[in-house]
Amino acid sequence: MNGGSRRRRLTSRASAGRSVAAQRSAGNRGRLGRSTGGVFLDRLSARGRLAWLSSAGSRIGTSLDLERTAQELAEFTVPGFADGAAVDILESVLRGEEGARWTGTGVPPMRAAALSSVESLSSLEPTPLGETFVRGEQQHETLLHQYCLRQGRPVLVSRIHDDDFIKVAPTESAAAKMRAAGVHSYLAVPLIARGLLLGSADFVRGPGSPPFSSTDLALAEQLASQAAVFIDNARLYGRERAHVVSLQRSLLPRVTPVTPGLRVHPEYAPSTAHHGVGGDWYDVMALPSGRTALMVGDVMGHGLPAAATMGRLRAVARTLMTLDMAPERVLARLDLATRDLEDEQVATCLCAVYDPVDSTYTLASAGHLPPLLLDGRGAADFVDVPTGAPLGAGVIPYDPVRLRVPTGGHLVMYTDGLVKSRHADLDHQLDLLRAAARELEPGTLEGGGLVDRAPAGTARFDEAVLLTATTASGTPADLRVWQLPQEGRAASVARGLVTEQLAAWDLAELADVCELVVSELVGNALRYGNGPGELRLLRGERLVVEVSDTGPDLPQIQHADLSDEGGRGLQLINMLCRRWGSCRTVTGKVVWAEQNLPT
Repeated sequence: MNGGSRRRRLTSRASAGRSVAAQRSAGNRGRLGRSTGGVFLDRLSARGRLAWLSSAGSRIGTSLDLERTAQELAEFTVPGFADGAAVDILESVLRGEEGARWTGTGVPPMRAAALSSVESLSSLEPTPLGETFVRGEQQHETLLHQYCLRQGRPVLVSRIHDDDFIKVAPTESAAAKMRAAGVHSYLAVPLIARGLLLGSADFVRGPGSPPFSSTDLALAEQLASQAAVFIDNARLYGRERAHVVSLQRSLLPRVTPVTPGLRVHPEYAPSTAHHGVGGDWYDVMALPSGRTALMVGDVMGHGLPAAATMGRLRAVARTLMTLDMAPERVLARLDLATRDLEDEQVATCLCAVYDPVDSTYTLASAGHLPPLLLDGRGAADFVDVPTGAPLGAGVIPYDPVRLRVPTGGHLVMYTDGLVKSRHADLDHQLDLLRAAARELEPGTLEGGGLVDRAPAGTARFDEAVLLTATTASGTPADLRVWQLPQEGRAASVARGLVTEQLAAWDLAELADVCELVVSELVGNALRYGNGPGELRLLRGERLVVEVSDTGPDLPQIQHADLSDEGGRGLQLINMLCRRWGSCRTVTGKVVWAEQNLPT
C-alpha cells in the first residue's frame, strides 16, 4: 500500500442480499490465486493460518492510540488477506464512551478510522478519514448495516454479481467504481469486545485474487475479536488520559491576576503520549504593595496520583505565598508538607517574587531547572539560582538569589517537558532551548512560541508548563513609594503624602480611614521597629498602604484592658480595613493594610 491510498476509503462496505448460510456454499469457495501483493492465506496450511493470526498480536495494538490501532488492523490484512480493507469505529467509542448494544433498528454514527489497499484499487470512491457518517445521510443502508451493525453478524459475499454492487456500496457512484475496478468478493465482520459493538471492518478482493471463502470468514472473525480487544483497551486508556488532563487543567489557575509592572503569560502543553500527563503546575499570585509571586513546579510521576499530589501542593504553596512569605521560606514549608503526604511523592519547584519598584526578582529553587533570562536585546542566559534539594527530600534550607531585570526583559520559567529527551544530554537540550529563545521574533515569546520551538518539539512525551514574565517600562502609574524620615514627624509626613495622592486619584473619600491606618503603622514602626523605612501606596483592585521598618518582631493584635492607654491600634486597623498582614524581609519587616475601593 502506498501513502496516497491510505487517504482513500474503500466503499465496499456491504454484501449481497443472500443469507450468511447461502454465502458459505461450496460453489462459492472459488479458485486459489495470487494477490497483487503476495500469496493469499488460502494457500497456507492450518498451522500457517494460525501463525498468521498469532502474529497479529505483535503488529496490531502496538500503542494505546485508538486510531493508530485501527490503521494497524487495516494494514495487517493487506495484501496477505485482502486487496483492500477499511475500519470504521463508532463515534461514541472514539470519544471514550462505551460501545453500542444491538437494538435491531437504528445504527449509531460511525467514523472512517483506517484504510489500506493495493494500487489497483486506489481509484475506489473514498469516505475521507475522520469523517462521521450516518445511514440515511447521503448513504443508503447496506448489508453491513443490516448484519454487522444491527445484529453483530459477519457478512460474506464470495461472488458479487452485477445487481449486488448497490447492496455492497453505500452510494450509486461507489458501486459503479467498484464494478469498474473489478472488485468481485466482499467480507465484513463486526468489532465486538465485552459484548458491545465498537465498529466494523470490511475487506474486498479484486482482479487476480481468489474469492473469499468460509475459511477466510473464520480467520476474519478471529482477527476481529483480537483487534476489538486492542481497540477497547485504547479506548479505556484514552478515556483515563482525558480524565487526567481535565483534572490537571481544573487544578491550574483559570485566570492570572493584575500584575503591576509585569506582563505574565502562562501556558500548559499536555503530552502527546498517553502516559505523560500528571504533575506539572504553575501559579501567579498578587502580593501586597504591587509585588507578584510566580511559581512553577513538577511532581515526579504521571497519572491521577501525580495530578492529585500537584493539586495539594499547589494549594499549600498558594496559601504560603498569600501570607507574603519569602520564597526560600515557602519552599522550606512546602518540603515539610510534601514529606507529610502518604504517597511519599517528590517534586521540584521554582519560586520567584517580583518587586515593580526596583524591577527585581527574588528567586529560590528546590531541585528545579534554572529559569531563562532574556534582556530584550537578543541575549539569553540561564539564571544561576542555587539549586536546593527537591521537595520531599528533607534537605533544607534553601538559598535565595536577587536578580534585577532590565525594562522589556523576559524571565522564562518552565518544566522539564520542554527539554526532556530519551537520547540527548540535558545540558545539550538546555543549550538548544536557549538558542531557540534567542531566535524568536519580538512578541512571539509571550505568545507561547517557545513551546513549539523547544527541543522536545510538538511530539513531546512529557507535559510542559511555560511561564513568561515581561517587565514593563518604569514604575506602575498606580504605585507610589516614599522614604519616610526617621523621627517623630514621620507620621505627619506620611499622612500628608497619602492625602495628597488620594486626592490626585479621586479617592478623597478614603482619606480619613487611610490617614488613621498610616498613622498607626508609622507609630508602630517608630516604637517597635527602629523607625519607619518606606511608605508604599498602591491602587489596584483595592487600595493598599504599606510601611517597612528594620524591627524583627511581627505585630500581633493585643487584648487591651479598659485602663490601658495603648494596644488598640491594630484592633482599629482590623475593624476599618478589609484585611491586614505582615511579613519578614531581608532587612526587617513590612506591615500592610487593604481598603476596598468605592463601587
